[in-house]
Amino acid sequence: MEKNIQDHLIRQREVIRCRLKKLNGKQNEIKSKSSAVRESIVKKYEEMRRVLEEDCRITLSLLEMEETAAVQALDNLIETNCLLLREIEVQLNEGTKDNDTHPGDWVTVYEDRVQELLTATDPGLIKLDETKSGQLLDLTNNLLLFIRSQIPIAKRLLKSYSSGVVLDPSTAHPKLIISSEGDCATFTDVWQDVPEHEGRFDNTLNVLSLQCWDSGRHYWEVDVSGKIYWELGLTYSSIPRKGQKEDCWLGRHSESWCLEYFDGDYTAWHGGIAHPLPISSCFHRIGIFCSFPGGLVTFLGVDSMTPLYSFCAGRFTDSLHLALCPGHDLQGTNSKPVKICQS
Repeated sequence: MEKNIQDHLIRQREVIRCRLKKLNGKQNEIKSKSSAVRESIVKKYEEMRRVLEEDCRITLSLLEMEETAAVQALDNLIETNCLLLREIEVQLNEGTKDNDTHPGDWVTVYEDRVQELLTATDPGLIKLDETKSGQLLDLTNNLLLFIRSQIPIAKRLLKSYSSGVVLDPSTAHPKLIISSEGDCATFTDVWQDVPEHEGRFDNTLNVLSLQCWDSGRHYWEVDVSGKIYWELGLTYSSIPRKGQKEDCWLGRHSESWCLEYFDGDYTAWHGGIAHPLPISSCFHRIGIFCSFPGGLVTFLGVDSMTPLYSFCAGRFTDSLHLALCPGHDLQGTNSKPVKICQS
């Protein structure tokens, strides 16, 4: 009997060892693939820099060659003027008394020569190809505009995961006004006449999305401009909705992940643990990215695509809702709504 138990435990031990081996192998595979992708991206950016630097060198060389030719031509014209000028100076210094030529003839000769010189050395004869220069400048500007339209690449990628979402009025605290489109939550000091609902927050100024997600990758952007306090995040539907306990607040338990902003300070919350962020910028849009395969919740400052904080959740155990809290109006300083950006 004892031997059977030992054999059984040995078999279970081997099963776990086998699983550990596969998990470690998967971990190494992910690290290797991620490293290869990073290396490839770095090489592509280096190649783009080389291509742009070479194109800049060629373009500037073309302009420099034309500038050099024009400057040299002007040098020649300047030298021609200087030669005649020196000759006239000599005549002025030495006089014409020892010369058989009548003084009036001298005046005529130099007038003719000066007129010929002025005609031959007209500065308007030397010109840069302004049409070509303008075309080069336009092409360079078009290239810049195209590059800017393609970056940040990360933003274009995240946008591809954008998921449509509307807020669920039946979950909104009675002091929140939800827009008819379901994309906006605004605090009001007036208690709204709303139906009783078991899913409604009765103390915390939260509202959840109507939709929930349990797979794939998703991205949302929320407009928080003009506000000094707000909370945004993702939560399981099991988040407590009733009473004054902190469990109803976003990020104060293991069922939600939250980014909070108050009076210039950002704090990430999960499991009741605060993570103060060393960020001084005030962002007008906040991005929220969720990856079920990666077990990831990431917050970003969309204005400059600045990563703010990432939670590595490991594995989500339930469907997730988008959650918003616009906060109290704080004597009019926080009266603006929070709004989901649909594009």
